[in-house]
Amino acid sequence: MAIEVFNRYENKYLFDNEAYLHLYNELLQYMEPDDYNKQHEYYSITNLYYDTAHHTLIRNSLAKPKYKEKLRLRAYGIPNGETKVYLEIKKKVFGLVNKRRTSLTLHEAYDFVRTGVEPEYKDYMNKQVIEEIKYFLTRYDLQPMVYLSYDRKAMFCKNNRDLRITFDTNIRSRRYDLKMEHGTHGEPLMEPGQCLMEVKAEKTIPVWLSKMLSEHQMYRTSFSKYGNEYKKMLRNSKTESESVLYA
Repeated sequence: MAIEVFNRYENKYLFDNEAYLHLYNELLQYMEPDDYNKQHEYYSITNLYYDTAHHTLIRNSLAKPKYKEKLRLRAYGIPNGETKVYLEIKKKVFGLVNKRRTSLTLHEAYDFVRTGVEPEYKDYMNKQVIEEIKYFLTRYDLQPMVYLSYDRKAMFCKNNRDLRITFDTNIRSRRYDLKMEHGTHGEPLMEPGQCLMEVKAEKTIPVWLSKMLSEHQMYRTSFSKYGNEYKKMLRNSKTESESVLYA
């Protein structure tokens, strides 16, 4: 069964494709690809983020509070109505990320968030997480807000499965056609050739990894996919408003 509850620290790094290749090959001394990319290929992750009409969740997140939370729907590849997907609550408290998720079919997930009525229980669901999401839905009037997809490679440490590193590229987004089954089209969120690395660990990262990152001159950065998409949307809206004003 897939892990449905995570507690970990996540550190992010942004660099170009050349730096990625050097680091990835060196990491293979200590780490191995996960089950989705055993042959070192990328796989597709698709997400649908929910928010209020006034963008309450992402605005709160960008204010960098001690506590923040979000709700998203995640699939591996392009799902259809009966594909198993994950409905997730992701929280961050004093830098510690807590993620709780349950499997649902895509149609069940859509209906659950739209109506707030929990689906009829099936053995692939996590009852506790469904109850938590049900409560979450009573606190916010949520709607589908942003679709985000990207190509990922992921690695686990050979002798410590608590350490995971992911590489995301070709991040794209859209605020229209918000159906996950409609494909991965969207506007690019990063410059061509850029790569976002996330180091995910339950405790501190090992000395060998800290040393490796230092040798490659890689330093932590703040990069939220949804957050950056929201800021890009605001910039575009401002530019369009100014164009109309001065036309």
